[in-house]
Amino acid sequence: MKLTSPGFSDRQEIPTTFAFCAPDPQNHVRMSDNLNPAFNWSDIPDGTRSLVLICCDSDVPSKPDDVNQEGREVPADLPRVDFYHWVLVDLPADKNSIAEGEYSNAVTARGKSGPEVSDGTRQGLNNYTDWFAGDADMDGKYFGYDGPCPPWNDSIVHHYVFTLYALDIERCPLEGEFGGAEVRSAIEAHILAQASVTGTYSLNPKVSA
Repeated sequence: MKLTSPGFSDRQEIPTTFAFCAPDPQNHVRMSDNLNPAFNWSDIPDGTRSLVLICCDSDVPSKPDDVNQEGREVPADLPRVDFYHWVLVDLPADKNSIAEGEYSNAVTARGKSGPEVSDGTRQGLNNYTDWFAGDADMDGKYFGYDGPCPPWNDSIVHHYVFTLYALDIERCPLEGEFGGAEVRSAIEAHILAQASVTGTYSLNPKVSA
């Protein structure tokens, strides 16, 4: 099973057009295009009945104390946690690609709607739902894809792992609202094969992605 993106190569930097935020010399960051990357896949195993695509950044600071604070830096040795950027389930087994911007083509304040999508797939909540909780301008339910926006003062590069799973079931066994960790747990016993592409990203001008 193979997964590739025409937008960036494995282990290479993600272009800002696919990011939630881009660097800004005056304000550290600005909102970016937030397009979902395009993906192509092949060699899906026999018996596949649906596909799941998940994007997870496992380099997110476990404590917010230093995050985006002037004159401070998020230390490299701080324990890190998972942050899900995209949870897409119930992709048809005969589908072999996703187009650039097919599921996201802008930053949407208060989040995009879901979980149902017009093409029959479903999208889970990403972790911007938690990040913006309580923010008067941005609070909401963030379904689907929202791209990278790591702390602009983080001392490490973040890695965004896009993983495609081939499943032996037609529908992910979750209903209502769900997130990335729940999907991973629900599909664990149904995975026939998987493939990943990893992109890097940083908003810290002192750090090279």
